[in-house]
Amino acid sequence: MLVVMKAQATPEEIQAVCDHIEQLGFRAHPLPGAQRTAIGITGNKDAVDRGNIEALSGVAEVIRVSKAYKLASRDVKEEDTVISFPASGACAEASVGGGDLAIVGGPCSIESREQAFAIAQHVAAAGAQFFRGGAYKPRTSPYAFQGMGVEGLRIMAEIRDRFGLRIVTEAIDNESLELVAEYADVIQIGARNMQNFSLLKHVGRLRKPVVLKRGLSATLEEFLMSAEYIMSEGNYQVILCERGVRTFADHTRNTLDLSIIPAVQRLSHLPILVDPSHGTGRRDSVLPMARAAIATGADGILVEVHHQPEKALSDGPQSIYPDQFVRMMDELEQIAPVVGRSLPRAIRVESSAI
Repeated sequence: MLVVMKAQATPEEIQAVCDHIEQLGFRAHPLPGAQRTAIGITGNKDAVDRGNIEALSGVAEVIRVSKAYKLASRDVKEEDTVISFPASGACAEASVGGGDLAIVGGPCSIESREQAFAIAQHVAAAGAQFFRGGAYKPRTSPYAFQGMGVEGLRIMAEIRDRFGLRIVTEAIDNESLELVAEYADVIQIGARNMQNFSLLKHVGRLRKPVVLKRGLSATLEEFLMSAEYIMSEGNYQVILCERGVRTFADHTRNTLDLSIIPAVQRLSHLPILVDPSHGTGRRDSVLPMARAAIATGADGILVEVHHQPEKALSDGPQSIYPDQFVRMMDELEQIAPVVGRSLPRAIRVESSAI
């Protein structure tokens, strides 16, 4: 169910409706919009009695939401969700969603302080807003490099302070989640954990922005239902990410499904990024697919960058060189106005790498 408040409803009236819903034994999810606030109702197995709620002060109407992913649906919130990051410390104001494109760049894994700082300097100089790097790595082989753990998180915190890049990094289980939340600006939930419902619930209670990657064989509805798990716990700052799905094709690591972008935007108000690195697994395919993603309407790009990819401990073949990252930024800056977007490129003071 969805309670649509009147445009002139006061904060007190909105809170009174939320309190009433909670008293009925359900959960209220206020979702402010550009014109008015909508309040989603979850926890109800049967239909909610509309009459008592419609009679409350400030209520315009109560409508039924037919989709299983209530809070992620455009039925609940017509306007696009924009995740805003106010200026803080060395970091300038940034956003994911809306008119500006968000660019997240960095290595697959934090391998050393020297490696991370060298890459971060290139990413920052090119004008990106976010730095990605794995401190905890879920790998197919138990013998592969699993990440530096908390030391990797500390290195990324230094990078934020030095270069003004907000940090996006993955939590792989409930144990690593608290540490990741302490250091990161955005928590990433990887493809293998898209349906780790316990982890999704824990992330939902943290009230911190989340990048949720599509599972290796997930349908659109399964993808949105995973977002719903996070939102149902009260965290509405969810950023979706298409990163390719497993198909019979063998010319790329995965099949990047750009058709999901307009499909998501038709059904959901959540922003969506595209990861052409995992989506293709090939360095020579990353830039073309990044261009295509923005042309298709994506809200930004998440890409792997490495200054020495031939020596990378993970995902070297799909990591682009710093000069390719600069070229990608230049090309996306030209494409953005064609689709009604802009690519803000932060101007930063040059700093030594180490």
